[in-house]
Amino acid sequence: MKFLFEKLKTGKYDRLRVIRDGKAEEILCPKIGGIPHDMVHFAIENVMGRAGFMRRVAAGATLDQRMVSTIESDQMERLVEVLQADRLSGYPSAADMIDMYRVTFEARGVTPYPLAASDIAALRAEIARLETLWRQTAVGGVLALRFDTEHTH
Repeated sequence: MKFLFEKLKTGKYDRLRVIRDGKAEEILCPKIGGIPHDMVHFAIENVMGRAGFMRRVAAGATLDQRMVSTIESDQMERLVEVLQADRLSGYPSAADMIDMYRVTFEARGVTPYPLAASDIAALRAEIARLETLWRQTAVGGVLALRFDTEHTH
């Protein structure tokens, strides 16, 4: 499945579209800085090979799905939050990122995914790669992405 990210000219959103069985679905994605919010989901799930919002869509869920909470989806959702904060925080050390990630679980009583410094490096590299591709995408243009099946954790 291809995820089609469209760079919109104005406003606070870009657009994500998928086409299945000849039918298009789309949602608006908040512009959060370097890449749209749902592209951060894509980056994390691509690197980690874990099921969150985007992998559920790839498996047949609709873009407007209500996420049913599972440990795995919660782990990936918290990782999205932490990675969005990463850039705003000036890219702290991997150890600090892992601690920040763990803190998000303490109040919820959920076990975090066992991240390693190498995971943080791989996630940052994937987000940087997507930021480069997104910068190269013209306004009104579309960036098509597919999961890299070689990444499985």
